[in-house]
Amino acid sequence: MHGTSSLSLTRLPKFSRLSSHQSHLPSLPPLHRRVIAMSVTGTGIPSISKQSMAVKPPSHPTYDLKAVVALALAEDAGDRGDVTCLAMVPVEMEVEAHFIAKEDGIVAGIALAELIFGEVEPLLKVEWSVKDGDYIRKGTQFGKVSGRAHKIVVAERVVLNFMQRMSGIATLTKAMADAASPACMLETRKTAPGLRLVDKWAVLIGGGKNHRMGLFDMMMIKDNHISIAGGVTSALKAADQYLEQNDLQMEVEVETRTLEEVKEVLLYSSQQKTSLTRIMLDNMVVPLSNGDVDISMLKEAVELINGRFDTEASGNVTLETVKKIGSTGVTYISSGALTHSVKALDISLKIDTELALRVGRRTKRA
Repeated sequence: MHGTSSLSLTRLPKFSRLSSHQSHLPSLPPLHRRVIAMSVTGTGIPSISKQSMAVKPPSHPTYDLKAVVALALAEDAGDRGDVTCLAMVPVEMEVEAHFIAKEDGIVAGIALAELIFGEVEPLLKVEWSVKDGDYIRKGTQFGKVSGRAHKIVVAERVVLNFMQRMSGIATLTKAMADAASPACMLETRKTAPGLRLVDKWAVLIGGGKNHRMGLFDMMMIKDNHISIAGGVTSALKAADQYLEQNDLQMEVEVETRTLEEVKEVLLYSSQQKTSLTRIMLDNMVVPLSNGDVDISMLKEAVELINGRFDTEASGNVTLETVKKIGSTGVTYISSGALTHSVKALDISLKIDTELALRVGRRTKRA
């Protein structure tokens, strides 16, 4: 996870709460206060306050989000806990720490931040002036957490790691989804190990849609499956037979790499009943030496399919090419870069906000 931030602790006289220096911050809509109270139901997806749950996380039958948070906190705490806080932060000291955007982008991870604070200290109070999916500008204070100082400091890095990564994914997704319209923007399974649900949640917050969650919720016949099965037709037959024999109903997608393979799929589907729902058109966007792309092959494939199945363009998808790809009439455009090449959005959590903003302006980050 990228991006840097620090939390500079200021000891308060008689453990009083530090003033927020509101006069030095951009004007904001009223903050909404709530006491964090989290619980986990089912397979470990937490019940998060409705106010902050602007976009629900995708469903997964075995993913335990609370356990992922616990692991992140445990790897930070090790076997001793925060030795710096133990050395110098009085246990009952209370402070306020403010979230500050250090660059423009789409904020994501607010609901998850509440879960993390709640795991560290249920009595911490959190206030937000934005919700997941809102646009934030550099230098804006968009939320704060108040309560025991050492608990805030312990939660700080884990909260920011998740929020910065999710906000980076959401920001790129929003830009690509807007450019791709009317095609829908999808991510892939190229997510950080252990963070599948978190990464895909960020895509939803950014205005994209989720591709399959894993190997279990969609049958996706890719190039290696086709090679093993002995061709496109054999692979499709095997898929249909498996679903029928096991009385399963789910979406089926097949990858095609040539117009001949597209025609083979269409021939198969015209001759017998099939569960096929989507055709992937892989690497049919051809990069040119001048930096542009040739979409003629992709467009021809879409015209051949002629709405009989949903279509998905994949390969050579960038922020610069996605608008042109979307103009071909494809249903979906998928990009692994949304999650595997994420640039974190720089966010900090500061107690001394006046000093933090002064330093930020000096370094052009506020």
